[in-house]
Amino acid sequence: MRHGKKVNHLGRKTAHRKSMLANMACSLIEHKRINTTEAKAKALRKFVEPLITKAKAENNTTEEQNMHNRRVVFSYLRNKYAVTELFKEISVKVADRPGGYVRIIKLGNRQGDNAPMAMVELVDYNELYNPNGNKAKKTTRRSRRGGAKKAEAPVTDVETSQEEE
Repeated sequence: MRHGKKVNHLGRKTAHRKSMLANMACSLIEHKRINTTEAKAKALRKFVEPLITKAKAENNTTEEQNMHNRRVVFSYLRNKYAVTELFKEISVKVADRPGGYVRIIKLGNRQGDNAPMAMVELVDYNELYNPNGNKAKKTTRRSRRGGAKKAEAPVTDVETSQEEE
């Protein structure tokens, strides 16, 4: 049983798994969307989202902290072009998002071995789900007992013109 085991080892040794996730993360950052198996997609999400959060924190910290964040992210990704892309473009685009930077869409099973496949994408780069970059309006949850206020009927021009005569 897997009680309390949070890491999916993906049938690989530690070094192989870390290298694979780093390569997949670099591909995701470069292409904004990749296809892989569902298990790898879920492992990639847990690998990439903290890195994006570190990149996003660059705007609110000192210069020393910024350099530290870049070095920490580079130690995971091991690709300076991916780190530059992450800190320059992606962090700016997800600056106001509180989390959930990666979306996993299930695609069905692979032809050869029937493995469940998924598409992993960065949420803010998909134009189908949020056309023209418009973000959904934030709403707050309200209780049913509070009730919605009914709008009053506006006064029309016909009523005012009759009063003047």
